[in-house]
Amino acid sequence: MSEPRPSDRHDASESDDTFAEIVDEATQRDPDLAVIEAGSRTLRTASGPVPGDEVPARPADPEVDKALRAVEQELAGRWGETKLEPSVSRIAALMDVLGEPQHAYPSIHITGTNGKTSTARMIEALLGAFELRTGRYTSPHVQSITERISLDGAPMDPERFIETYNDIKPYVEMVDAQQPYRLSFFEVLTGMAYAAFADAPVDVAVVEVGMGGSWDATNVINSSVAVVTPISLDHTDRLGATPAEIAGEKSGIIKQDATVILAQQPVDAAQVMLKKAVEVDATVAREGMEFGVVSREIAVGGQLLTLRGLGGEYEEVFLPLYGAHQAHNAAVALAAVEAFFGIGAEQPGSLDIDTIRRAFASVRSPGRLEVVRSSPTVVLDAAHNPAGARATADGLSEAFGFSRLIGVVGASDDKDVRGLLEAFEPIFAEVVVTQNSSGRAMDADELAAVAVEVFGGDRVQVEPRLDDALEAAITLAEEEDEYAGAGVLVTGSVITVGEARLLLGRH
Repeated sequence: MSEPRPSDRHDASESDDTFAEIVDEATQRDPDLAVIEAGSRTLRTASGPVPGDEVPARPADPEVDKALRAVEQELAGRWGETKLEPSVSRIAALMDVLGEPQHAYPSIHITGTNGKTSTARMIEALLGAFELRTGRYTSPHVQSITERISLDGAPMDPERFIETYNDIKPYVEMVDAQQPYRLSFFEVLTGMAYAAFADAPVDVAVVEVGMGGSWDATNVINSSVAVVTPISLDHTDRLGATPAEIAGEKSGIIKQDATVILAQQPVDAAQVMLKKAVEVDATVAREGMEFGVVSREIAVGGQLLTLRGLGGEYEEVFLPLYGAHQAHNAAVALAAVEAFFGIGAEQPGSLDIDTIRRAFASVRSPGRLEVVRSSPTVVLDAAHNPAGARATADGLSEAFGFSRLIGVVGASDDKDVRGLLEAFEPIFAEVVVTQNSSGRAMDADELAAVAVEVFGGDRVQVEPRLDDALEAAITLAEEEDEYAGAGVLVTGSVITVGEARLLLGRH
């Protein structure tokens, strides 16, 4: 891990020299240093019972369900998550009238383009295994809005969610009356999360940004650990057209004297992050240098890892998730938790290996290369941008021996759908294009027009209704005996995946 900087400030020339040295070191290194692929394949299963589905269904009690729907309707009447006025003034005003609940506990703040939610879930599992009470705030949700706020590793129960909303509602209305714009959907949920964590109370909060960093509603916390997952192009109309521009916005979560856990990045994005760290005297730990993935082996139900943390190596760590990208997320999560405990900077040694193994073996990430049906196998993945799609395609090809793969794709109209489809073209024998129920969904015919350009007309089928699309894809996967090993991947949007999950009986 990088040595902590002295508390006294350097002058400008010393900062510039330090920045230049860090950039040169990061630029010259082998970008593949963090991953050393194992040649052999082993079989291993997670010990202990498999936990239940972490995506909650609608409340069984009709009155509770009615009350939750009323809350959802009120929240839906506010600005959606894609309509933004880049400022933290409204959320700061809400925190003020609530008594600054976000400062009642330490926190780990996570930004990046892809892998944030999976990394947050891993961090949560690790902290919980060390008997800390956790709060986790992530977005978007797969099926239920209550997924966004978790306590002790489980989504907030509907009754508590409703109670929390009703508790802060008068204060929300007070701030609404004082501001040029009302608090948005995401800002109110953020206020709810911070209030719920203080009320619990939690020992530590794991907080994923909604979008960006500097002006994201979550950025009223003062986290001692800032995590940056891989940055790529997404939300370019709001965050910037290059990785460097996007990194400039996301670097806003790095606070004075914090520790930054930096996943492997494009060089220009890394330069921006490192420069920001120098400016605020933050300590930086970089994947591939201070921590990383030493080895990976495919295993039944996931993969077997050796991770290099800030305090040493952790061998034979089973992770029940697929894909090299999840191994990288695991390395980032481990380093973040080590940094939170002061490992590698304030104290030598490593964390207890048995606790680490137990925590990682318990991790679940719904909608991320998640198998929801067999015969034929149906896999769900929430990839919604080209970088995420490439990671999904690689992970799927590595972990599943499909003889033929049918894609079901429903995307949002503000995404790079061509790049998404191009990433999947090498692995899809055919693609069924569809659309989800969101107002942001790309029209199925418009998506089909792009798909035909990428796949050719004979490989594209259009089914505007998602249920029809799933039926068509399953039929295509089953249509010939020689394709007994065929499978289906449903992807393109978190909303598409969530709705498919419901249709396929995962409640």
